[in-house]
Amino acid sequence: MTEFDGKTLKDFEYKGEPLLERAKTIDNYIVYRHNICHLPYRIITCSGSRAEMEIQNPYSQKKENVISFVSNDYLGLSHHNKVIEAGIDAIRQFGCGAGASPLIGGHHYLHEALEKKIAHFLNNEYAISYTSGYAANCSTICALLGEDDVAILDMFTHASVMDGCHCTNRKIFLHNNIESLLRALRASMDFKNRLVVIDGVYSQDGDIAYIDKIYEVCKEYGAYLMIDDAHGIGVLGKTGRGVIEDFGLLNKVDIITGTFSKAFGNVGGYTIARKEVITLLRYYSRHNIFSAAATPQVAASTIKAIEIIDEEPDIRERLLKNIQYFRESLNTLHIDYGISQSAIFPLMIRDEYKVNEAAKILLENGVYVNPISYPAVPRKQSRIRLSLTAMHTKENIDQALNQIEFVYNKLNLRRKTS
Repeated sequence: MTEFDGKTLKDFEYKGEPLLERAKTIDNYIVYRHNICHLPYRIITCSGSRAEMEIQNPYSQKKENVISFVSNDYLGLSHHNKVIEAGIDAIRQFGCGAGASPLIGGHHYLHEALEKKIAHFLNNEYAISYTSGYAANCSTICALLGEDDVAILDMFTHASVMDGCHCTNRKIFLHNNIESLLRALRASMDFKNRLVVIDGVYSQDGDIAYIDKIYEVCKEYGAYLMIDDAHGIGVLGKTGRGVIEDFGLLNKVDIITGTFSKAFGNVGGYTIARKEVITLLRYYSRHNIFSAAATPQVAASTIKAIEIIDEEPDIRERLLKNIQYFRESLNTLHIDYGISQSAIFPLMIRDEYKVNEAAKILLENGVYVNPISYPAVPRKQSRIRLSLTAMHTKENIDQALNQIEFVYNKLNLRRKTS
């Protein structure tokens, strides 16, 4: 037994201790996790975000080939020849950096074209871009809401949304629970502006928001609605416009945010809203006006990636087939993947030690996955999370399924009974 047995990162959050003392304790804890091979984080990758990757094993330090299920590059567009060539051409013509923030000289015509492209892609007219999806969420809320307002958040919204609320009041409602949302709205009638914020696809469970019901409730109570569909856009929806498309609300939701780092295979984020709101953000959104603009390469490559989603729909079809095949196979193996309806599959292990042990064994056998445990999720909701992509072959998926079944048998993990 050691002082760190049974501990998680939650145990080392700030409690008023001296900075260096806390830092040394955390460093010792990380060393302990490394020594028991339960630290599959910040693994060095030696190749791009492909289905088959070369990594540096964090324990042996040796280079190994693995099948990766940790990437959000859902369509593999980071490796698409046209996306790469667009970026190379932009670097050759315009250099490697924007040189300034958008407000004071860094707003290139490629940035303007990108903002128009993503707005039109999602059946809108106006957008503002950021250097990350995190910045898009955080900065949008900070710029729009103040001390007399309130953000009403689904309890599973992304950390970037939570962090954006430091400038305003915050209420939390139970996940996808309309009655809980109604109670929060009724209890917040005295605030000047109320903004309900949800995800389209939730990153831990892979489930989808009840967008139609939430939209109706927001309209009934005079609240604004903001949807972050980072994991849906490019993947789901009749034409790849995300889950909002399937509800017919793309041009009705007040604010749509997302990222260029997932289905579009690049980096950056965006906020889409009516003209007046975008104007406000262009002059008050601190993450935009005080941060250097995205590189010309990122802007050009992302524009091309958006175009390819429409030009080559077979890529998305491959992903949807992979999702269906993996789901059916997990059902055959009686493995609990929660309520996922997307490319995200949480294998529900529900044991802090076993989830890390499972990830270790899978990595030893050439399958790279993410263990998700407390405090990212409740202790009894620990899971292995896999992300399917269009790059995965049937052979990749079958190999992973074989190793998953091996781990479930080895660790005597609970399976679904029906």
